[in-house]
Amino acid sequence: MTDSAAMQPQPPSNKATVFETEAEVRAHAHHAGGQHILRLAAPEAARVAKPGQFVHLRVSACRPLRRPISIMLANPARGTVDLLYKTVGAGTRELAERQPGERLAMLGPIGRPFDLSDTSRRYVLIGGGVGIPPMIFAAAALAGRADVVLFAGSEAPFPFALKPSQFLLPGIEGNTILAIESIEERGVPCRLASNAGLYGCFAGHAPELARRYLASLEAGERARCTLLACGPHPMLAAVANLAAGMNLPAQLSLEEYMACGIGGCAGCVVKTREDDGEHYRRVCVDGPVFPAEVLAFDS
Repeated sequence: MTDSAAMQPQPPSNKATVFETEAEVRAHAHHAGGQHILRLAAPEAARVAKPGQFVHLRVSACRPLRRPISIMLANPARGTVDLLYKTVGAGTRELAERQPGERLAMLGPIGRPFDLSDTSRRYVLIGGGVGIPPMIFAAAALAGRADVVLFAGSEAPFPFALKPSQFLLPGIEGNTILAIESIEERGVPCRLASNAGLYGCFAGHAPELARRYLASLEAGERARCTLLACGPHPMLAAVANLAAGMNLPAQLSLEEYMACGIGGCAGCVVKTREDDGEHYRRVCVDGPVFPAEVLAFDS
């Protein structure tokens, strides 16, 4: 297990790379289940964005509070960032009405990203719902550099092109066949989970799918795995328990409501248990990514 003292959440050192811009809507696709994929022209943010970071969007001029949305992909050459979000309230419903050519006030990229520096590790990515986008970004960043596999779960239809996987994965039953096409095109094995009876998906949650995969690996192969996850708190708690039970390091990206999004209001704090005691860390800038062992999930 990685020494938690070396992984204590710290404010990111790249605050100078948080940009304020008027980002142009380049494309806006709408999918079943109130899911939307938004592409924004934001060249400075696209140039420095890292997996696990997010942007803070003003959805309309009449709503001063911004909405935090994880970055799904960044394309520095094109100068764009892609976001996946779900309509859950009045603000995101307004955001869903934005059309190509319109501009949105945006801050970003914000937050402490995943640490993907050790390419000798095998990264096991686990995403749930709107926690899938950071996993897609991480998979894209790791493809061709390290071993990586992605497990994604959703109760709504997946808002991506899907196809039968071209990769065999140990511990995965033969009827669990579907994968995200764009992920496997990068050479990254992928499998999907759902409790909504979606064809070709594992009937259950993504952490259980990951557990079956990990349990089937030889001990030496399993020991070099690192878990990365983003999703609702119950899912993250399950991933933390999975990592602890298998003595594996894990990095978890938290989803929280935010006001300022840049660490000033302390409205998104989460309790951590660290070597020197309990702390309250700001998810926006001390996270959103934390080592699993410092997070204090409610039982």
